[in-house]
Amino acid sequence: MNEYDDIINLPHHQSTKHKHMSNYQRAAQFAPFAALTGYDAAIDETARLTDKKIELSEEQQEYLNQQIQLLIERISEKPTVEIIYFVPDERKSGGEYVTVTGDVRRVDDYNREIVFTNGLTVKIDDVWNIRIISK
Repeated sequence: MNEYDDIINLPHHQSTKHKHMSNYQRAAQFAPFAALTGYDAAIDETARLTDKKIELSEEQQEYLNQQIQLLIERISEKPTVEIIYFVPDERKSGGEYVTVTGDVRRVDDYNREIVFTNGLTVKIDDVWNIRIISK
């Protein structure tokens, strides 16, 4: 004789106070949860790579100054340029280099910015390379 023989064939108990739980609801009880909220995001942020800003040599700065001067001379044509510039990261040290191509509306000497016709502004101090494409 087994010690559970007296209850093994009894009908399954159904509560009269609580509604029967669906299989979906029952499975949700065992779904994983994040014990440390934000931990995964913190790990992802730490793992995200950024570039250091490259310090330009005197020759590179001289070349950029020449390109900016050419840009200023041709500004009435709204020349198309390709600029590679550094964008600092808002959350950690470093940043990334971005390439943008567009028509230049003006060069703002006072704020040291290049202003594109679409409204984008690029700080001259963050420029790594300028290539005047044409017009």
